[in-house]
Amino acid sequence: MRLLLCALSSFFFNVCTAQVSDTTTLLQNSTINKTLPGSHNGKLHTLIIPVACITYGVISLHSSGLKKLDADTKYEIKEDHPGYATKLDNYLQYTPALAVYGLNAAGIKGKNNLRDRTIIYGISTLLSSATVLSLKKITKVERPDGSGANSFPSGHTTTAFAAAEFLREEYKDQSPWYGIAGYGAAAATGILRLYNNRHWVSDVVAGAGFGVLSTKIAYWIYPALKRKLFKNKPMHAIVMPFYQNHSTGFAMVYHFPH
Repeated sequence: MRLLLCALSSFFFNVCTAQVSDTTTLLQNSTINKTLPGSHNGKLHTLIIPVACITYGVISLHSSGLKKLDADTKYEIKEDHPGYATKLDNYLQYTPALAVYGLNAAGIKGKNNLRDRTIIYGISTLLSSATVLSLKKITKVERPDGSGANSFPSGHTTTAFAAAEFLREEYKDQSPWYGIAGYGAAAATGILRLYNNRHWVSDVVAGAGFGVLSTKIAYWIYPALKRKLFKNKPMHAIVMPFYQNHSTGFAMVYHFPH
């Protein structure tokens, strides 16, 4: 158990450190970045952690050593906390995204307006959901509790880390602590999935990578998508992702101009 806690704590620390470093660099080089349209602000190095997480997860599908680590972690958790169960992770995964709208409603403005940030989050949700659902069907990894063969990767963890990166992106110009708080909630979600015996360590690590990567891609592609589709015209529709009764989808609100 100490090994698990140390590994997850180290992972969380490295992710948070990367977000603080990314934000600091952005602020220091804001003038240079403005002169480099379409360069993604030279932030390809921020993909190192999510890609590493995804790579770890993929390797674990065929690595006897990593599978043993998964099994040992499950055994230690069950031994130290038999019968542990909570539904908190079902709700905690959404808190970073809800915080974006809550902060904005409280008058703390983020990077984008309501329309743009909602579409960006919708793109992230679409990318992450399509990836996770496809991989679950392809890999057919059995869950630790034996409830199904759809363990890899962790959907809850993917949702949580996608939302955490969404919060960080929207408020990194205000303070890096917003992103750190979001990543804290995401890390807690992943750990609870382990304690609920619903996922292996490799599922959670890969889910974190897919979540962060989905949101980063959404922020990268949206400016070009916005220019091509909207052409700087006012937009009267807002598309919002939703989750209800274990189903995900999108709802559109359209305002008819007078």
